[in-house]
Amino acid sequence: MASIFLRRVMLATLVVSPVSLASAQVVLAPTTPEVGSSNPVTAQPLVPRPTTKPCTVQLFTNLEFANYDNKTFSYQPPAGCPGPWAKVVFTSDFTVTAGTQYDRTGAFYLGGANIYYGTTSEPSSDYSPSWHVERDVTDLSYIFKSEQTGTAVLGNYVGVYDGTDYDGIIYANAELEFYPANPVNPAPAVPDLLVPVTGSGGTAGTLNTTTDTISQTVSLPENVESVYLDVIAQPQSDDEFYYFNVPTADEAELASDGGTAFREVEVWIDGKPAGAAPVYPFLNTGGIDPNLWIPIVGNQTHEFKPFRVNLTPFAGLLGDGSSHTVAVSVFNANSYFLATANLLVYEDHGSKKVTGGVLENTLTEPSPTVTQNLALNSSTGEYTGTVSDDSSRSYVIKGYVNTSHGRVETTLQQTIGFTNTQTFDVNPSTYTPDIQNAVQNATLNSVVTTTSGRNQSTSEQHFAYPITVDFAYGVPAAGGVYENVSVDQIYKLTSKIDGGPEAKTYEETKSVDDQLEDAEGNYTDTSNSSQTYRTNAYPGGCYDETLTAASNVLTDVTDNCKNQNRHSGSSSGYHSPKHFWRHPFQAHF
Repeated sequence: MASIFLRRVMLATLVVSPVSLASAQVVLAPTTPEVGSSNPVTAQPLVPRPTTKPCTVQLFTNLEFANYDNKTFSYQPPAGCPGPWAKVVFTSDFTVTAGTQYDRTGAFYLGGANIYYGTTSEPSSDYSPSWHVERDVTDLSYIFKSEQTGTAVLGNYVGVYDGTDYDGIIYANAELEFYPANPVNPAPAVPDLLVPVTGSGGTAGTLNTTTDTISQTVSLPENVESVYLDVIAQPQSDDEFYYFNVPTADEAELASDGGTAFREVEVWIDGKPAGAAPVYPFLNTGGIDPNLWIPIVGNQTHEFKPFRVNLTPFAGLLGDGSSHTVAVSVFNANSYFLATANLLVYEDHGSKKVTGGVLENTLTEPSPTVTQNLALNSSTGEYTGTVSDDSSRSYVIKGYVNTSHGRVETTLQQTIGFTNTQTFDVNPSTYTPDIQNAVQNATLNSVVTTTSGRNQSTSEQHFAYPITVDFAYGVPAAGGVYENVSVDQIYKLTSKIDGGPEAKTYEETKSVDDQLEDAEGNYTDTSNSSQTYRTNAYPGGCYDETLTAASNVLTDVTDNCKNQNRHSGSSSGYHSPKHFWRHPFQAHF
């Protein structure tokens, strides 16, 4: 990260409640948030489980990450639970030893397919954070049917660099829970084939520019009926705070990284546009100001959720017996994004050969606009005003397949949008004061119509990723230095099928930190945060939890469902009235 954000290091002294220093192993975190603790927490619910007894396969235990070497592990299918499975759940527990360390990116792969992606919490001299993550990986069942080699990627420098001893070591456990199917807990339809789409090294690939891609050449079976691509795109380095990036020509004057603020994931088949997805504004625990993220971490900080791109209109093309290339890029990538994806293929079990093709595709590359309204005070060298980035386009993608049960047409009607407005009061010479505020929203509205003979089904998804960041840094009249930061990060999804009831998911994290170091070197910090996760698509009909924290300690956990049918960790068949629970990013639309 550059410019303004480098200066927060002067003030980012972590103040947390003391905890026991971790030994050289994973320390299991409580399964529910504990008031009075500084351990990392999130309001997101655990993955709901079926009622059957699972078979558990341990992938690794107390695996140490103290360098940049990838770690390998082995996997064998559970002998006592041969499948098909009602559900497969990935779980992992992490601990970082007390000391000095940055947040790190972790990604675990099995048979080349990504099964986990997230970032770690930062420790301090008397703070050893531990946390737990879960992911529903039932749709990856294809890779769990046979022996596989796994790769754990979590680069972590341990040693002295530029006079600082980075001594925080990361440890992790990981396992898979396999829940057998029965009449009450039936096995869902899962992809018949999974093809990883990664970088050249078989893990997440680096995208430095718009034209960089991760790609995979595939030769799929000739009975392909539907296809999806689960994509993760993580902003790093100069793109980590992309919502604060500006036109490259204005980098120096506005003390920010370049490339503008607009970013968008693009999916390609044989070099032609095939899909698009908004970039989620992930925030690491070292992001902007580490005090913002203790104990409540940002939305999805510890466990990124893939965005599912519907490629079913291309099923006939991809299954035509020829080789095709599927690729992913990030528009305006500016050194850099990491990206990884899983291609999920469903076959027609009643036919060995399915024909079809693409009937219409109006998707084009984005053409964002930049509007500047900046003024320079020639006497002070101060820049004030706004810079805005906007992009919006609507498109239709339509294709068909001739299956064993007749001709099926799939039509995607989507609108993808982006807005970002930044307000500046910046003096690149003195930094007194510096103000940079950003209001951003990325959206995707999708209607998918499936027609088979006289039968027609319609599903809708409406995504919105608003984020507001206010940053101020300066020197008080009496001397010293101050920093004031506030973040409001939101994830929203509304979906419905065939005009049925709406399934809604809402996640919001608010965090504020005010720091002051006076002329005598006295330091004060005031921080508070909250997180709400709300959904009506959870077993039992209601999940609504709010966490609040102050001065890096959890102060309250509120169940907003009150007297409604409260959530639980499992349910009989885990169905809600019209919708089968999946994480919102993984709904079949």
